[in-house]
Amino acid sequence: MLVLGIESSCDETAAAVVRDGREIMSSVISSQIDLHTLYGGVVPELASREHLAKIGPVIDQSLAEAGTQLSSISAIAVTQGPGLVGSLLVGVCYAKALAYGLSIPLVGVNHIEGHVYSVVFENPQVEYPAMALIVSGGHTNIFYIPQEGSYKVVSRTRDDAAGEAFDKVAKMLGLEYPGGPAIEKLARSGDPQAVKFTRPKISDGRPDFSFSGMKTAVSRYLKENEIDPALPGEEPGRPIKDLAASFQSSAVSLLVETMAKLAEEHRPRTLIVAGGVACNLALREMAEEAARNLGVPVYFPSKHLSTDNAAMIAAAGYAHLAQGRSSEMNMTADVTLRLQNLENEDAELRKRKVRYRL
Repeated sequence: MLVLGIESSCDETAAAVVRDGREIMSSVISSQIDLHTLYGGVVPELASREHLAKIGPVIDQSLAEAGTQLSSISAIAVTQGPGLVGSLLVGVCYAKALAYGLSIPLVGVNHIEGHVYSVVFENPQVEYPAMALIVSGGHTNIFYIPQEGSYKVVSRTRDDAAGEAFDKVAKMLGLEYPGGPAIEKLARSGDPQAVKFTRPKISDGRPDFSFSGMKTAVSRYLKENEIDPALPGEEPGRPIKDLAASFQSSAVSLLVETMAKLAEEHRPRTLIVAGGVACNLALREMAEEAARNLGVPVYFPSKHLSTDNAAMIAAAGYAHLAQGRSSEMNMTADVTLRLQNLENEDAELRKRKVRYRL
């Protein structure tokens, strides 16, 4: 089965052809980084306009690189949400038109579930139960996955996503956009112990994340120590390098230690770390060490599959089709789409128990 995947949730226009959910025949990504760098972040209106201009050529290129035609495609999988509404609608509308015209199944895919499936191409088969840390510019969640297709959120961010915090801190330090790679590069020549960050505490005791405090601490540290941001084209000084290394170390430690603690509780057979921030070498090394201590494997996607891409959407779509699930033609973009079906089932079960007692 050949599935055409389409991804347009934020600032990458992507299309991929995947065979049987595991073999990438093609994967094409048109990035908008250069377009948004001037503004230090993604401008939604510009992003949706760029998707409109690029989606047709990107899909044509993916088909050409796969050596196939639309007539050979068995189904279309598209990111339904979450994401920027204008960007999502470009991909969803294009996918619906193709599926309707070709009379083939359409599958709306949760973008975060796509990241879960980004590890299936280059790693051994995932053994369940599994646990997935999905960490990117828009999402920071940990999911417990007792079996394929079933998800329960066991940790989430209360404010900024980790990747968003990296971008904002990088901007404070005078570094280029996107901030994650810029901080990682600078951190290699800094001291990760130079600045101590207070670990955020969640008042209700849930093992959730909070990165806004770290971001504020960076701003305060710069002001209190009268440290100026690096100028464009200028080599950052030692204080900036140490601050970058310390922030990265604190953020990565928070992510991995939370995942390890939850893994000890839920006893997964596989750990998954995916999303754009999964490219970070410090995060990978710390996650590998945690996995060794837990005695389980940890799977990462390659760099190409860590950032937003359509191959992961096609793989997730194939899994839905294999389980007999597809979408109706009235499916539309959902910017608040959630991946927590087990949590919903638990809530429904509690309602039933209440009704029964009454």
